[in-house]
Amino acid sequence: MWIVRLALRRPYTVATLCFLIFILGGLSISRMKVDMLPAIDIPVVIVVWNYPGLSTDEIEKRVVYLAERAYSTTVNGISHLESQSIQGTAVLKIYFEPGTDIGSAIAQVSAVSGTALRAMPPGMQPPAILRFNASNVPVAQMTLSGEGVSEQALFDYGLNVLRLRLFTIPGLASPAPYGGRSPQIMVDIDPSRVAAKGLSPQDVVQALLQSNVILPAGRARIGNTDFDIQLNSSPEKLPDFNKMPVRVTNGAVVTLGDVATVHAGYANQDNIVRVNGKRATYLVILKKADASTLTVVDSARDLLPALQAVAPQGIQLKLDFDQSVFVRAAVNSVLREAVIAAILVSLMILFFLGSWRSTVIVSTSIPLAILVGVIGLFLTGQTLNLMTLGGLSLAVGMLVDDATVEVENIHRNRLMNKPLTVAILDGAHQIAVPALAATLTICIVFFPVVLLEGPAKFLFTPLALSVVFSMIASYLLSRTLVPSLARKLMENEHLHADEAADQKATRWQRFNAWRDRRFEQFQNFYSGILSNALAFRGWVLAAAWLVFVCAVLLIKVVGLDFFPSVDSGQMRLHVRAPIGMRIEETERIVEDVEERIRALIPSKELETINDNIGLPLFYNLGFVQTDNVGSQDAEVLVALKPGHAPTERYMDLIREDIGARFPDSQFYFQPADLVSRVLNFGISAPIDIQIEGRDQKKSIEVAQQLFDKVRRISGTVDTRIAQVLNHPALRVNVDRERASLLNLTERDVANSLLTSLSSSSLVAPSFWINPANNVNYSVVVQTPLRELRTVNGLMMTPIDPSQGPAAGDFATYL
Repeated sequence: MWIVRLALRRPYTVATLCFLIFILGGLSISRMKVDMLPAIDIPVVIVVWNYPGLSTDEIEKRVVYLAERAYSTTVNGISHLESQSIQGTAVLKIYFEPGTDIGSAIAQVSAVSGTALRAMPPGMQPPAILRFNASNVPVAQMTLSGEGVSEQALFDYGLNVLRLRLFTIPGLASPAPYGGRSPQIMVDIDPSRVAAKGLSPQDVVQALLQSNVILPAGRARIGNTDFDIQLNSSPEKLPDFNKMPVRVTNGAVVTLGDVATVHAGYANQDNIVRVNGKRATYLVILKKADASTLTVVDSARDLLPALQAVAPQGIQLKLDFDQSVFVRAAVNSVLREAVIAAILVSLMILFFLGSWRSTVIVSTSIPLAILVGVIGLFLTGQTLNLMTLGGLSLAVGMLVDDATVEVENIHRNRLMNKPLTVAILDGAHQIAVPALAATLTICIVFFPVVLLEGPAKFLFTPLALSVVFSMIASYLLSRTLVPSLARKLMENEHLHADEAADQKATRWQRFNAWRDRRFEQFQNFYSGILSNALAFRGWVLAAAWLVFVCAVLLIKVVGLDFFPSVDSGQMRLHVRAPIGMRIEETERIVEDVEERIRALIPSKELETINDNIGLPLFYNLGFVQTDNVGSQDAEVLVALKPGHAPTERYMDLIREDIGARFPDSQFYFQPADLVSRVLNFGISAPIDIQIEGRDQKKSIEVAQQLFDKVRRISGTVDTRIAQVLNHPALRVNVDRERASLLNLTERDVANSLLTSLSSSSLVAPSFWINPANNVNYSVVVQTPLRELRTVNGLMMTPIDPSQGPAAGDFATYL
């Protein structure tokens, strides 16, 4: 009671506090980030190792096993490890126990990776170590395209220019471009000319390293001047590479141009991007875990005109697959429903209490309690998202209880002919304990949220906080603001009991009197029903139990899910052509699939189709989840226009149509919308069954048996075994005795084949600065693909530096 008496004595202090709540609430809303879901901050670190040319089995045995053993024995707080071995790349996910200091964990992973590196294949580079977060998902794509612009130019501009401009946006992250061709300075060796000069690919690599060096020459003090000594350690012009000496034979200098062709080219293309049927490149725009989707996308969109103005002629920039549209629509929808709920609550109060003054009192306390909840969320580091806004909307209906009950009780006490102040004090005193009990009961319902773990903890804790903060604020306002307003507004208000006898009563007053009589009749009717229910208690209890049993049985019909499904108008179709198919052939299949999609979806509902074919740059695998593990894989991203038919219907049509038309390929849909990607936590399906065992062959058999059983379950779609288990391979068996007779070793053969097939980029890195744009480009030695179209071409790779035998002279293939 003391707080009620204080509020009545200090009404202006209460008013000041309310104005302060409005101000702080407005500031909190303006500074809080807006997003779809709360940040799901589960400590996970991704480590990506890369060694081009190393097979999947070798990656697992020579990289993954060593790294896992090193991490499990040295890094603290590891919960479990997961790894994926791809051709030339290993992706390890390290899951840590909750509460682990992720900064210290990354430092430990980095330190032990340097130690494990010494036991890995020669030339192995340190891994890329990234902090993973479920909320770090693509929120848009910036597409680069243009008529007459090469894929090489698109990739180069996206990697070296556009990304640097986008990084200035707070909260934005963007890995390397998808698609395009990575520019390099190519030293294309001619196997026949190399063999004719008695050389091997390794000789060309060593000559390049010795003539293209990055070493300073120092300074010299000559006379009164201090000179910087500049050395022509690296060619200033690209044609100068052809003049580099490789070897002196019979007094004649064999230059690089005699055995190879040096030109500005690109690495072998393993990733192709198509936008609406034409080759292009795109940058994935990611938001960091603590950033707002709306802020990141809006900032990128605002920067787009400036980026387009300075882009090279012919390059067109466009923002596709904008998730902020869906986020904004969802947030606005929740806000709109909350406002409608508040209006309806006010109208119901006006109808039942019959007093606009009482309605003003109750309606004033609702937004203040909501604003207190917002302030509490801001101070606890939460964002405005579907969960917090949903909690505030849920609280709207409960917030009126404290204020409404108190106002109604004040009205009842006034009908007992008590003075207004006495009626306020008695009314507040009579409901103080029941109101407190009801408020605390509602708050205690959300206590189990504290016991949640995993993603559910991060999702439902903000919702619980929003409800609890608002409910506590509602109770305190009912003790302070409601009495103060009641004292000011109800002083001259006529009571309903007087209005009926008043001959000068207004229409509203007569309506209140009529409503009171009808409500009394309703109370009598309800009292009769309640009396009958008490008289036949057995039947009532039996009916209640019957309803309960039916409700429990309906669970199987309705189904259970973690989160409601959403229709964002986006689809993500994965295409897996026959295993081992070349990327050019996979592109043809994807082109046919794209034509079928355009035939199934009306053009007025189809906005864009983007294709991501093949394996992206290894660094990108640590940022964006993908099932692409080789040249046979592709992702087809489809965006629909607003007002489209249900996306699920189109997905069913596509499954049925293309599955019959392309029987040799595999098709399935992956999550495309922001909510599903976040809640799936980096995997490509809501349900992921993992089989652990030392016997890989037995594990594959068990996986196949499970696959056959799961796909027969009603309601399951897109069931698949994600791993590629039968990739084609050619095995080269070196006859070590014959090789030793030619003074060769297994290392000579491996080095020459590695350089010829996978380039010298890792084993012997070399770089050249283009004076036109000051960008460092790799200089790599490699045999052009056109020379390796047959097995005989592969076996003709020169090995011996003096006699020039080819691999086929002492090796066979299987």
